[in-house]
Amino acid sequence: MRILFLTNVPSPYRVDFFNELGKYCDLTVLFERRNASNRNKDWFNEKERNFKSIYLKGYNYGKDSALNPSVIKWIDKKKFDLFIVGGYSTPTGMLAIQTLRMKKIPFILNSDGGVIKKDKPLIKAIKRYFIGSASWWLSSGQETNNYLKFYGANLNQTYIYPFSSLTKEDIYLKPASIKEKQELRREIGIKNNRVVISVGQFIPRKGFDLLINAWAHVPKDVQLLLIGGGEEKSNYFNQIKKLDLHNIEILDFIKFDDLKKYYRAADLFVLPTREDIWGLVINEAMACGLPIISTSGCIAATELVKNNECGQIVSIDNETELANAINLYLKDRELSEAHSKNSIKEIEKYNIGNMAKVHFDIFKQILKDTK
Repeated sequence: MRILFLTNVPSPYRVDFFNELGKYCDLTVLFERRNASNRNKDWFNEKERNFKSIYLKGYNYGKDSALNPSVIKWIDKKKFDLFIVGGYSTPTGMLAIQTLRMKKIPFILNSDGGVIKKDKPLIKAIKRYFIGSASWWLSSGQETNNYLKFYGANLNQTYIYPFSSLTKEDIYLKPASIKEKQELRREIGIKNNRVVISVGQFIPRKGFDLLINAWAHVPKDVQLLLIGGGEEKSNYFNQIKKLDLHNIEILDFIKFDDLKKYYRAADLFVLPTREDIWGLVINEAMACGLPIISTSGCIAATELVKNNECGQIVSIDNETELANAINLYLKDRELSEAHSKNSIKEIEKYNIGNMAKVHFDIFKQILKDTK
């Protein structure tokens, strides 16, 4: 089975996924560019082992996409059995879709997530054109299905896969014990007995400004670890100073292998995002056995957390709801422990190995149906 997969950058989880998928098929991956301007350079991964990687030449566009005219020469149905376009919204993705249409080659459109917006008529028409052009669709779950259907996908030809950045070994068997938390806190220099963690890029969309405001209503003996780095860092420091808060620590980007100990040292994970088409930090925190608080704007949360089973979903930009949810988990140890266990149980199937196997099974089914 010869597969051509177009994507934008060699993000760590994508490269790990392609290495797993390449065990099942003859896989060629076209990357639009080597990096993204809004990501830490240590975030990227170019350790290709089980697939052929091609870095297209072209013109970078925005933070993580490009226009690569050379993609056209790779769209040849004599060379590949299936074509997967990793996104419709980049110039190269659009060019690839249009080329596939012109050559009358069926293709799969992959979508890790999506948010239905009140688009202007022209924007909505463009989205419907490119999304609706596919013959099949790969979706990360029911929320993404709703998004794809709204913009023209046929749900009878849409396949769900478990979207993840984790290996099976990354998922812990049980939540951290009190003893393990205490040992990890000593190791990483945390003196507080209760710890809440939040991870993500320091950009307005992530809503960390809201979390800092909410923290004024959280007991002063609870430590908040805010980890990520980015353009809003100085603004967060100023906000913390203005609110006279002394129980927030801000840390820059930490690789997941090291970040795991911070997750395991914590009691609760919070992602106050205003919009995330997925939010892989939710997967990470659940894999480390944490209850989750996030918003209705996070697709991973609405898909995985299942309100009141693994955590709570609060409204976007609602400081009061956020503070109340945090305080609930800090006060109710029995609830916190139950949701910690549920997080690990829910996330077990969301690993890269299973994600690759499900993709391969989908590809086999599609090829079987088209014979």
